Amino acid sequence: MRKNNFCIIMAGGVGSRFWPFSREEKPKQFLDFFGTGRSLIQSTFDRFRKIIPVENIFVVTNQAYAGLTHEQLPELGESQILLEPMRRNTAPCIAFATYHIKAINPDANIVVSPADHLILKEDVYISEIQKGLDFVASNDVLLTLGIKPSRPETGYGYIQINNESKKGIHRVKTFTEKPDRELAEVFCESGEFVWNSGIFIWSVKSIMAAFTKFLPDIVAKFNEGLEFFNTPAEKKFIDESFPFCQNISIDYGIMEKADNVYVIEADFGWSDLGTWGSLHEVSQRDASNNASINCNALYIESYDNIIAMNNNDKLVVVQGLEDYIIAESDNALLICKKSEEQRIKNFVTDVKFRFSDKYI
Repeated sequence: MRKNNFCIIMAGGVGSRFWPFSREEKPKQFLDFFGTGRSLIQSTFDRFRKIIPVENIFVVTNQAYAGLTHEQLPELGESQILLEPMRRNTAPCIAFATYHIKAINPDANIVVSPADHLILKEDVYISEIQKGLDFVASNDVLLTLGIKPSRPETGYGYIQINNESKKGIHRVKTFTEKPDRELAEVFCESGEFVWNSGIFIWSVKSIMAAFTKFLPDIVAKFNEGLEFFNTPAEKKFIDESFPFCQNISIDYGIMEKADNVYVIEADFGWSDLGTWGSLHEVSQRDASNNASINCNALYIESYDNIIAMNNNDKLVVVQGLEDYIIAESDNALLICKKSEEQRIKNFVTDVKFRFSDKYI
């Protein structure tokens, strides 16, 4: 049974909301935020190798990060690192990896995960993943992991759970994109909603049927090179075909439309580490709710801040600040209200336009 279990780690993003730490040449999935000696992608790999054979683990990333991926995951063979010629969101990424795995084992069951999640309760996480893999092996479903919300978070998508269930795994009623604060509070109080973790589990047969039904253009394009997958000719075919794929997420393209979507409601200390604010939430903080990453910091009349430096010999002294991000890496320093961190992506665009790519 174990030989039928596969894993896709998605690692092609640039992580611009974590600028200036996350840069185009070395985005956040390749960084060690917590001083553990393992980057986020290495920690993700470490978790999955406990239940998935190493030869069945595949990383999909941008071709610009081929070297970094080989360097950080030397356990993977060259054919296990699938290179996208350009970014096309999660649906084409997952389709590419699924076609590759299908050519190896058409009976495969697959767990799909981003490379940059933080999991604090790894034993619980592994148990839920194994439960999900066992479930999809005998049920034609698209399964996702939902996280019990601990606060009315506006940065996550939400999943409404139906009472209908199989073996304690619930059918999904609705998906909702990032809500405003008022709606997020309603969701949390209702007890019917979980956070959308972006972690999926399904069989090759189930996800291929969903692609065929909901994203037929992607299927038609990849079917043109069906005989090339898992052969030396695959890369040339993908380089030529991938740019023609629709730029669309798996959530919007399939999960929100399919009627066989189920969710495991779980609590394993999850954070998607998508923002400085989410890093602040999971970091050790002082009595004034200040977090210091990779530096010494003296906070004077300052509250609810996060300071991150790329030199742990550096001392930072701040006075009179509340709810701020202060982050320095190499040649760039960011000082930004934590409550307005969604604007960081816009700041990065402005920096690129007004100054130089050397800051990006």
